[in-house]
Amino acid sequence: MTEESLLAMAIIIVLGIGAQWLAGRLRLPSILLLLTLGFLAGPITGLVNPDEIIGDLLFPLVSIAVGIILFEGGLSLRLSELPRLSNVIFRQISIGALVTGLIAAAAAHYIMLLDWQLSVLLGAILVVTGPTVIGPLLRQIRPKGKTGTVLKWEGILIDPIGAIAAVLIFEAILEGGFNQAPAVIAMGVLQTLLIGFIGGFLFAGILILLFRRYLVADHLHNGMTLMLVIAALAVSNWLHPEAGLLTVTIMGIVLANQKSVPIKHIVEFKENLQVLLIGTLFIILASRLRVNEISPVISWQGFLFVAVLIVIARPLSVMLSTWGSDLTLKERVFLSWMAPRGIVAASVASVFAFELAVAGHAGADQLVSLTFLVIVTTVAFYGLTAGPAARRLGLSERDPQGVLFVGASQIARTLASILKQNGFRTVLIDSDPNNVHASTKLGLTAIHGDALSEIVMDELDLGGIGRMLAMTTNHEVNSLATLEFQEIFGRAEVYQIATENLAIGLETSAHPLRGRFLFSSTLTCATIQKQLAAGATIQISELTKGFNYADYRALYNNAAVPLLLINEKKQLIIYTNDLQPMPKIGQKLISLVPSIDTAATHSTFSSAPQTAMDE
Repeated sequence: MTEESLLAMAIIIVLGIGAQWLAGRLRLPSILLLLTLGFLAGPITGLVNPDEIIGDLLFPLVSIAVGIILFEGGLSLRLSELPRLSNVIFRQISIGALVTGLIAAAAAHYIMLLDWQLSVLLGAILVVTGPTVIGPLLRQIRPKGKTGTVLKWEGILIDPIGAIAAVLIFEAILEGGFNQAPAVIAMGVLQTLLIGFIGGFLFAGILILLFRRYLVADHLHNGMTLMLVIAALAVSNWLHPEAGLLTVTIMGIVLANQKSVPIKHIVEFKENLQVLLIGTLFIILASRLRVNEISPVISWQGFLFVAVLIVIARPLSVMLSTWGSDLTLKERVFLSWMAPRGIVAASVASVFAFELAVAGHAGADQLVSLTFLVIVTTVAFYGLTAGPAARRLGLSERDPQGVLFVGASQIARTLASILKQNGFRTVLIDSDPNNVHASTKLGLTAIHGDALSEIVMDELDLGGIGRMLAMTTNHEVNSLATLEFQEIFGRAEVYQIATENLAIGLETSAHPLRGRFLFSSTLTCATIQKQLAAGATIQISELTKGFNYADYRALYNNAAVPLLLINEKKQLIIYTNDLQPMPKIGQKLISLVPSIDTAATHSTFSSAPQTAMDE
């Protein structure tokens, strides 16, 4: 039996991680594959039965995993984003949540014929969206403006609110019906808010104090953080059911916005842990489903129920929440087009269905089935349509021309400044605060952090950005950055500067494990810096009938090295080791121009095309 349980756990982990990897390769929402594989592993093949493997610890473990996920979500929220959007976000998680819950409850009662108690409980559960589904979609779509920020905050804050509302309604049901609901809910809300905010600040303060006083060794920081998160969750839930979700979310927000101790290493650890938790949670919860529970909801009534959530509930909640705000009509329409459900809805529904079934409540099994139907359908619908909708609304571009620079060195700053002056959006990321400061002094958008970090990815506004140039002096960082951004921009639009040893860079570095090499075979960060130190400059030249490419080459004695090209359609073309386009009249050429002395001796760094020129 021990070997069978070990094998089952291994299957869960392999499917959970493997599904996310495969989804990334296929550019599909990972939840779809996770639910499909979980259903195959559970009710279809019988390979996994979580109730037998984990037993009574199943739902406590689910609660811990969800708590850690929400804590990690709280770590990505920056209060600096709130001033202009706080009213919209607050109304979206209050008025919008109430409207969504009421419409979902009415639809469950009149369409799915659930009794009012289960209908209202299901409505509270389906209020949530969730960062685990919103985040990946936002990265793929890269919307402009404020919509990304609103959706991110809503997705994280609505999870504990929806879960807590569901708990209070569930308690009212167990107390004997809705005649007890007002008193139960009012007291529950007050207790939850007190416990959540006091507990969140208290446990975050303890962690900050321990780290600031150097009372915890560096190698124990992640372990200590995880311990306090679980302790905060458990203590808060002991004081009041599901209050821990609010506590850990507040704890994450407090840690993310304090300046006393660095938390970058904690964020990275939680990001890696989240991949494991999300994968295993969806596999476990999906494998608990039964065919006889799912088949009744896969009907025209079931899909009509989901359609009501998509077509009526979401647009109405957004319209009321954004009334009087400075959001444009197009931004409001896009907000109405994004409400996929995620892991919190699945976990809360599973827990309540189990407890209602134990209490003998008829129809409890439909709670889980309908929730999973909503998750699958909304993720598929929004995953397939949100991108085209954003482009149609002008909030996302089909062929964005902006540039994301990984590394904000002098070279990257100069190129970014020239591109910005010519109408291209640029963003720079660097872990060196001096480079970031130098960039912001030039009026450039620069972010301090690790480009490989999930939290930095969440902060990035990639609207108008269509390609990534990795220009750090570290080949490994550049290669990892190209792998990270391949999923967003595609392999054709991720570039990295060549290594110091070109033979190693080109021959032993497999192409799938790196980006396209920038500029020239021999042009590395070191060689460019060497030329700049010798008096070279990066300049932009417009080619005209009176100054064509032949004149350009003659002016610099064939020593200038083309870097970037802006064509007549305002499209950016990047010179690479394997692509050296021929500049034409009407185009602008950005190049590394050597000093006069170097040009006179014909620079050995030249890589300009030597074929016939357009006159």
